[in-house]
Amino acid sequence: MLFYTVMKPLVQVALRVFFRRMEVRHRERLNLPGPLLFAGNHPNTLMDPLLTAIHTRQPVAFLAKSTFFKNPVIRAIMESGNSIPIYRRQDVDSGAAPATPEQLAAQNEASFGRCYDYLDRRGTIMIFPEGTSVTERRLRPLKTGAARIALGAEARHGFALGLKVIPIATNYFDPARFRSDVLLNVAPPIVVADYAAAYAQDPEAAADQLTDAIREALERRLVITRDAAEDEFVQQVERTFGDHLNPDDNPDTLYDNFQLSQTLLQALAWFEQHAPTRLVAMRLQFQAYLAELRRHRLTDEAVEGQRRGTVAGLLNLVLGAPVWLYGLLNNYLPYILPSMIAKRATDDIAFVAPIMLVVGMLTFPLAYALQAAAVQHWLTHDWRLTALYVLSLPLTGFYALSYWNTLAPRLDRLRALRLFRSMPAVGQDLLARRAELLRQLEEAREEYLAKRVKA
Repeated sequence: MLFYTVMKPLVQVALRVFFRRMEVRHRERLNLPGPLLFAGNHPNTLMDPLLTAIHTRQPVAFLAKSTFFKNPVIRAIMESGNSIPIYRRQDVDSGAAPATPEQLAAQNEASFGRCYDYLDRRGTIMIFPEGTSVTERRLRPLKTGAARIALGAEARHGFALGLKVIPIATNYFDPARFRSDVLLNVAPPIVVADYAAAYAQDPEAAADQLTDAIREALERRLVITRDAAEDEFVQQVERTFGDHLNPDDNPDTLYDNFQLSQTLLQALAWFEQHAPTRLVAMRLQFQAYLAELRRHRLTDEAVEGQRRGTVAGLLNLVLGAPVWLYGLLNNYLPYILPSMIAKRATDDIAFVAPIMLVVGMLTFPLAYALQAAAVQHWLTHDWRLTALYVLSLPLTGFYALSYWNTLAPRLDRLRALRLFRSMPAVGQDLLARRAELLRQLEEAREEYLAKRVKA
């Protein structure tokens, strides 16, 4: 518990640095009186429990696959962080689980017993019913372990414990990228005592019913695609024309972006059923437009804005260049090392972000300490000046990121401006294609929304 208490504020800071925006919808549901059982989707391994834990006042115990407990050092860290092992059949081959089904069941019963004891003390437990972590915008079939733990805990108290299951839907906008966004969409609590009658008749059927309730709550609060091709297409549309499809977007919330993704997927399914030929034609036109942009190394934003703010943009870039260079030189090594180590350590995208987070928690403090010592020894000889230097490191580091994110679009617009001047026919063709796509998308949007209102 001491390790959990000490590490939580450090992880809070690290996650707020790693993610550009973290939004929790219905945060108050995470801090209801216990006992609570959090049940979440699992797209990003260790990031998922950490994101939930930093937004709760009470400590959270996590059920984690037994493979994490194989290494004695990692096992000590996991247990100090309130983690309880769960043993799966697929872990037997790795040597992290007991060798026989009977031993497997016995170990899991012991883990379930620890969960019951924790809930008896009105604690909070988090479990991921999918059982595995895969970075994709889909919800895999849920196992009944969460429901069985919840029902078993209540049954020990004659269904008077007051346990609530809180489904937590975690939506990453770019799970492996530094300074991306994440939305935690928290569902209303499911009162486990409501399943007392069903449990008395058939415990297995009651577990299935509770699992279905968890699944339905998550599905309503997740962006779920059917396959990788559909996911890629929808994300391309969002990146290219998202601002036009969502003109009333509130910049202060991520929920609007989530709703846009859900609406696009629903509209895509509707047009596949009711106007498949029209949908195929639009997809072909869209892909041809994107291919033309790639051929000229342009973006849609550059084509749209190639006549805007060129002089002012160049002036801002010139004036900000010295601060950007200072921030880059002082932050580049601790910034790039986590990414390099993560890419070398794993090919599984689900583990990239956690590795980057952990390594970054080490590289930045270490680099800043070494830089401060060097500046104090070789340059300032004054702790006050050295303190100002240390303060400048994270500030200019964030500025360097912002500057680079501004620089790339401005350079794209300059490239588009050069194309429009040197090859005006090509530029006009791109504008015409873009206008036609926007017209068709707007017509499709209005048609789909009208049909949805009637339904």
